[in-house]
Amino acid sequence: MSRDIRVHMGRDRYKTVIEVAEHQLLADEPTDVGGTDLGPSPTEYLLSSVATCKAMTLRMYADRKSWDLESVEITMSMSQQRTDLQKTTFMHCHIRLSGQLDDAQRQRLLTIAEKCPVHQMLNSPIVIESNLI
Repeated sequence: MSRDIRVHMGRDRYKTVIEVAEHQLLADEPTDVGGTDLGPSPTEYLLSSVATCKAMTLRMYADRKSWDLESVEITMSMSQQRTDLQKTTFMHCHIRLSGQLDDAQRQRLLTIAEKCPVHQMLNSPIVIESNLI
């Protein structure tokens, strides 16, 4: 189960402090949309979550199989396609694996990357409930 996440925004335009247990992060918006670019945007944090989860999942799997996975590098980007009926968001994930891996291992790792918990969560229905306290 995940820990509670708290965010606080004061009068500084878009600068947001994120607290997770004893960890503190900053989020902001780029200057071209009125922010001060003191940290990643919320969308960039979402893409980072997907990439981080995939990398950790690959590391866990390779370690369990005793495969020679030296490193994982993931580059994420996003695009959107709009039609009259809907907007579809595409998350583009480019995975670079380093180590002595054969083609079968590399393909298995690609399959495993698709099974990371954050990827699975985003591919399932999500309900966000908001309330005032």
